[in-house]
Amino acid sequence: MKRRMTCLAALLLSLLLCGCGTSRATQQQAELAQTLCERRQLRFEAQVRAEYPDKTVCFRLDYAEDDKGCYLTVQEPEEIHGIQLRLGTDGTQLRLEDLTLDAGPLDRYGLSPVSALPALTRALREGHLEHAWTEGELQVWELIADDTLTVRVWLDDTPIPRRAELISEGRVAVYCEIENWHFAGE
Repeated sequence: MKRRMTCLAALLLSLLLCGCGTSRATQQQAELAQTLCERRQLRFEAQVRAEYPDKTVCFRLDYAEDDKGCYLTVQEPEEIHGIQLRLGTDGTQLRLEDLTLDAGPLDRYGLSPVSALPALTRALREGHLEHAWTEGELQVWELIADDTLTVRVWLDDTPIPRRAELISEGRVAVYCEIENWHFAGE
């Protein structure tokens, strides 16, 4: 029910914004949010770098989402290749054998390397566009995801996300390099 209300709100927002002569970035953000709400078969790969106060942790993850939730599959590091985490409407499941995944919280609000990609897609779907600018050939959107998280996203002209930073407690906690963004069936 909440997802339907969020998608409905994104659709209404995009209709209102398109009629008001607002900026190109605002219109594109509303259109992307609407597309994300309507097409639930999203897939992409991401190099995720999480910055803890005392260490840096890197993962290469495959992300997939459908109506049942989202799925993260570890591609790197090789020692944990193939571990899959499912975040579904019925809870979270982690599939692994005898390995431990060092993916604890980066802030007091629960942001972690595992939650970063779902937080990114949620910000694209539901976030408020605070600022937009251009860097080279990429657009940059600063989205307010909620009271605890800001997401900065670099997009090409399509607009397809190419890079992102998740900012919590005044610092960039997670960096993402995004590849092969597509909706299943495309």
